[in-house]
Amino acid sequence: MAQEAIEAPLPGKIVRVEVTVGNTVEEGGVICIIEAMKMENPIISPVKASVIEVAVSPGQVVKTGEKI
Repeated sequence: MAQEAIEAPLPGKIVRVEVTVGNTVEEGGVICIIEAMKMENPIISPVKASVIEVAVSPGQVVKTGEKI
């Protein structure tokens, strides 16, 4: 089974995490919300997948390319 990490497409602060380990995320499902420049940006799953790790938590600041 292939594993693919979702990376932050922009720098910002994690406002909300919408998934937990063990969840199944549908293609197009929201993984988390990143606030950047006072705008909330949903991070979308590109594929249907099972969550095996959540590398961020609310309040955490992430850089572009950081695993979420």
